[in-house]
Amino acid sequence: MFWPPVVSLERPVMESVRWAFSYCAWVPCREDWLLAMRLVQPEEKERIGQFVFTRDAKAAMAGRLLIRRLIAEKLKIPWHEIQLQRTAKGKPILANDLGSAYARFNFNVSHQGNYAVLAAEPDHQVGIDIMKTSLPGSGSVPDFFRIMKRQFTEREWRAIGSVNNEWLQLDMFHRHWALKESFIKAIGVGIGFDLQRIEFNVSPVQLEVGKTYNETIMFLDGEEEKEWTFEETRLDDSHHVAVALGKSGGFGEKCTEAITTGMTQPAFTLLTFGDLVASAVPLTPEDPTCWDSFSSRQESPTRQSSNSR
Repeated sequence: MFWPPVVSLERPVMESVRWAFSYCAWVPCREDWLLAMRLVQPEEKERIGQFVFTRDAKAAMAGRLLIRRLIAEKLKIPWHEIQLQRTAKGKPILANDLGSAYARFNFNVSHQGNYAVLAAEPDHQVGIDIMKTSLPGSGSVPDFFRIMKRQFTEREWRAIGSVNNEWLQLDMFHRHWALKESFIKAIGVGIGFDLQRIEFNVSPVQLEVGKTYNETIMFLDGEEEKEWTFEETRLDDSHHVAVALGKSGGFGEKCTEAITTGMTQPAFTLLTFGDLVASAVPLTPEDPTCWDSFSSRQESPTRQSSNSR
């Protein structure tokens, strides 16, 4: 007797995703850039083509390819059927109807310094931010801190000033900034939120490269937010990544467990361009003018001061 195959009606299991791509190290050849421009929606292709510097165009492209690869691989939506839109605040969202299977699926991307990064969660609010520690574009470090005075609380400034030298203070500054931005992006409020309302008690003071920590605590309007947890990772000596994980489903239990363990997974997986486009299907015909425009631009603006120590 012939027995038909058993078809599972259960929703596929999706785990947390943490990806990084070094767009600074990516030097696309003509073939790769023309392919990349065919793999994003026409409005995004136009937007990417308007960047003045190739660094910014590569960063924006990396963010879109990370999102599309995530959706194609984890949600099993064919690449050419993925429809991305932006909220009024500019946050990328998936417009495809997922039904109830992934009603709480959430993702976020960030790019700054040398990397584009992505975090995705099946059941929780998520926001991600990356910051590269660098010297101010002009002026001294104390002058820069005075300009940014209102962005942090007195307790946070004490933490920033407690480390030994100006470079380490800058490093601690950018760590706090990434944490604040990750929360703002998770709740989707955009510019205008008073950053003095949120305060971080960072722990541990030193983070080892490649490890992920979640001991840092956030206070909102003076009250500890126990239903939020924050993952912190150093991708290298100068890049901080913060991932804000918000309340949803049974998140309170997960948050408690994470804080007691002190470290959590997943760690970031560093992807290559080949990884990003492995399942890709072009959306538009090849446009040679995209390469002519891209290859004629300067990589990045010339700075008067060095970013090195």
